[in-house]
Amino acid sequence: MLTEGFSWRGRDVRWGRVGSGPDVVFCHGTPWSSELWRPCAEALAPYFTVHLWDMPGYGRSSKHPQHRVSLDVQGELFADLLDHWGVRSPHVVAHDYGGAVALRAHLLHGASYTSMALVDVVALAPWGSDFFRLVREHPDVFGALPSAVHEGALRAYIAGASHAGIASAAMDTLVSPWLGGPGQAAFYRQIAQADEAYTDEIEHLYPEIDLPVLIAWGREDTWIPVDRAHRLSELIPGAQLRLVDGAGHLIQLDQPTALATTLTRWLDSRRTA
Repeated sequence: MLTEGFSWRGRDVRWGRVGSGPDVVFCHGTPWSSELWRPCAEALAPYFTVHLWDMPGYGRSSKHPQHRVSLDVQGELFADLLDHWGVRSPHVVAHDYGGAVALRAHLLHGASYTSMALVDVVALAPWGSDFFRLVREHPDVFGALPSAVHEGALRAYIAGASHAGIASAAMDTLVSPWLGGPGQAAFYRQIAQADEAYTDEIEHLYPEIDLPVLIAWGREDTWIPVDRAHRLSELIPGAQLRLVDGAGHLIQLDQPTALATTLTRWLDSRRTA
């Protein structure tokens, strides 16, 4: 689906759009790609113009070692990508890191949205696992791991994001962008550049958000526990909170029907508001 490219400061950003109607833009997180959102996007395409994209350093976008991939860079890029598309005030649906990217683009770089749906997002400290902290201290060591050891650690890490368990084919899809020399280096590079300072910088601005916001969260999310959902809903004026039973951080795989229903109802309500 990502048939188009956007060149931004030497980076190649792969993106695609499908459907017709009001614009909906999906933002993925880490260590995922837009592929995680593809089934949901395809379901919405008969009713909306759906945009998917891979952040630089992820999925099918470029992974050049000299390019920073931190949240400050991704937020600025997203605002410029919307301008490149000529998309004004889309509905934004964001997961994990994508939440911080969308929030930074809106609060710091002037990106305008009609609504936001924030799904198990990185937005409030503390975030980042013990594994994150270990990698940040030794990124070169992890980048040099034997490929088989890296793949085993990667599969175990990703498995921890699911409450229901991940099917073999889905696991292969999630793992594949991070295999091989460039993929392995890119995986540890993006973790090494993770920094809570990028959400601390905007947290005090959340009460100034003046647009409809849905906060959807898996009750069993162990990566970003559900208390963050409650805190975020208290900070953003008028935010609606929806908790999804039986879902961990990978809510798209754990409870795809419940998530799709939640998002469809939310977007439909925005069309008639």
